Amino acid sequence: MKHYRLVDWATQGYLGAVALLILLFHNHTVPEWKVLFAGHVAGIALVHGLIELAVRRPENKVVGFFRAFYPMMLYTAFYRETELLNRLFVADCLDPWFIRLEERVFGLQPSLLFMEWLPQRWVAEVFYGAYFSYYLMIIGVGIALFVRGRDQFAHYLTVVSLLFYVCYFTYILLPVCGPRVFYEDFAGLNLPPEIRSMGAAHPFPETVQAGVFPSIIFLIYRHLEAAGAAFPSSHVAVAICTAWFSFLYLKRIRYLHAFVTLLLCISTVYCRYHYVVDVLAGALTAAVIIPLAHAFYWRVERRVARAGTGPLTLTGETAGLPESR
Repeated sequence: MKHYRLVDWATQGYLGAVALLILLFHNHTVPEWKVLFAGHVAGIALVHGLIELAVRRPENKVVGFFRAFYPMMLYTAFYRETELLNRLFVADCLDPWFIRLEERVFGLQPSLLFMEWLPQRWVAEVFYGAYFSYYLMIIGVGIALFVRGRDQFAHYLTVVSLLFYVCYFTYILLPVCGPRVFYEDFAGLNLPPEIRSMGAAHPFPETVQAGVFPSIIFLIYRHLEAAGAAFPSSHVAVAICTAWFSFLYLKRIRYLHAFVTLLLCISTVYCRYHYVVDVLAGALTAAVIIPLAHAFYWRVERRVARAGTGPLTLTGETAGLPESR
């Protein structure tokens, strides 16, 4: 395992930690727990095999590509899996508590009324477009940094992966579906009648439903989203992370990226996918995890480089940071 980098340890750690949760705490809500557990064990073995193969065949570009990008290829699978495991410790989603909290704090439901205040189609296109930009940010910043320098990409991949894994683990422990509960009937989620009636009282405006970006997001949520993965908002946390790396390495786009990220944070409530509490928790998660992961990355990676087992250089120029940081 001497060829492991921090992102490899983090990914293997997440696979192992969730495997232990499945093994030790599976219940009637996870009927296929043996398959999931076996999948995690196989995942650990495959990741290790890929790392070793990349060492033996450094000239193979296909292997090198998968070696570099494999954590990103696992994000969606990890995310979807949280829906299968989020009843291990909590019998039901916690949305009623969050809905009542929003009512006490704001005196209303921002996730229902925001869209009604601004139902114009062009406004919906802007906010849903900003919401969609999340997927482009993750991939786009990753590719840009991969082209610029492998150390910059490794830095980015490590921090964003740690941020994702923290969010995913939280989804397993604290399932919150988000404002979609007003409109969708999630199996096993028992909502009070007064909450169920809110959705009927606040339908999606026709101007919003007719939009291009709203239609794209509706399609994504119909097939790829996980129920119970709203708190904290990974949309907010990861978008802030990608913007942070723009300020660090991609300075030409940093202000545009920051503006779109701000729109994205607002859009999570406008588009009725997150409560305001989710957004604040996502921003707080980013504020805590990004600097911790950043500092930990440099400490670990410099130690690896000094040992001569990793590709990171210590000049500072390649990483874009002075040696002392």
